[in-house]
Amino acid sequence: MRRLALFTGVLLALGAGALIVWAGARVRANSVASFGSYRSGWSPAAAASYLDSREAWWQSWPQAQLSQGTVCVSCHTVLPYALVRPGLRAKLGQTEPTVAERAMLSSIEKRVANWQQMSPYYTDAAHAAPSHATEAVLNALILAKYSAEQAQLGPVTRRAFDEAWALQQTTGDSAGGWEWQDFHEAPWESPESAYQGAAMMALAVGSMPASYASDPADRDHVERLRQYLLLHYAAQPTMNQLYVLWASTLMPGMLNESQRTDLIGKVATLQRPDGGWSLPSLDEQMTTKPAMFDLFKRANRVDDSDGIATGLVALALEEDGVSLEDPMLKRGLAWLESHQYEEGSWWASSLNGFRNPSTGIGRFMSDAATGYAVLALEQAQSFPKPDGNATSAAANTGQSAHVVASSSW
Repeated sequence: MRRLALFTGVLLALGAGALIVWAGARVRANSVASFGSYRSGWSPAAAASYLDSREAWWQSWPQAQLSQGTVCVSCHTVLPYALVRPGLRAKLGQTEPTVAERAMLSSIEKRVANWQQMSPYYTDAAHAAPSHATEAVLNALILAKYSAEQAQLGPVTRRAFDEAWALQQTTGDSAGGWEWQDFHEAPWESPESAYQGAAMMALAVGSMPASYASDPADRDHVERLRQYLLLHYAAQPTMNQLYVLWASTLMPGMLNESQRTDLIGKVATLQRPDGGWSLPSLDEQMTTKPAMFDLFKRANRVDDSDGIATGLVALALEEDGVSLEDPMLKRGLAWLESHQYEEGSWWASSLNGFRNPSTGIGRFMSDAATGYAVLALEQAQSFPKPDGNATSAAANTGQSAHVVASSSW
């Protein structure tokens, strides 16, 4: 009987493994067909075209629709779009927000203005509160980014921060942070995502006028946020620590020199031979869907270098002041410059299951990858040369790039 049970278990395991490999092969074949070849150098115009089309698709996707004609603010598509599109617009000489930008901002502003009447994306008892808190933080970050160059803080942005602060936790081990959406889906809806969300709020605070953090109405909230990030930093996966490194340049006092040195050293050991980084190496996900995960990663190319991981590492290092001549950063930027697909996107794979990249849902990770890749490449463009002028990663790597003057965000 035991032998039969063992034999049956082995057959089931082999069958599941074969199914994973077969599905992975199908996904990889579809990926090649969907994305095509790489460009010889990165194109801001192609990136903008891809991101515009994806934001428009998201706004029309039935599952993204919310109450009163508004649309969900997603971590994978809407947030990266909001962070990079103003800079791309400036680079491309576009003087007005795109149609997709206007629709995005209109939806966010409507939800902020009518917050008490707006239903969250998930309305069941277990997920309604985290859903609302997650959205509140993302709303604040997006509006802060769009308000960064304004002389005065607009009332809608002010209200978005007030709504986010109202949902900040005040007691227990998570005091200073927020409840976050958790479906055990890495990297934005997992048990570790709440910390990442708090780091995003720090980015939002750092994008506000300098007087904001010291305003008596907000000072206590900001300090609770800082203490939460300090208290839980050591237990975080590398990806979350990189968000803090990025945010610490805008909201100082979150990393000491030893922590900074250790993080940069850890990132150096994770760099792949091709110069990029892979998402699972930054967000190990040891507790999320562990069954046959190694086999899944190999079949789904998850261990390959991708735009999310490489873009985030490069951006955090740049924001920290690492020189473009640093070999680690130089190789990372070179990978980004040489891995944009003809359609304008960069690649990243889901950590949670096979996704067909020829479908709208299957491109969610590439939406994020494109956003993070562009953020890093744009930041490289704004670095000063020794003579005080801007330079590009292409100049430092010897590669060609389709670039024009950059604006800093």
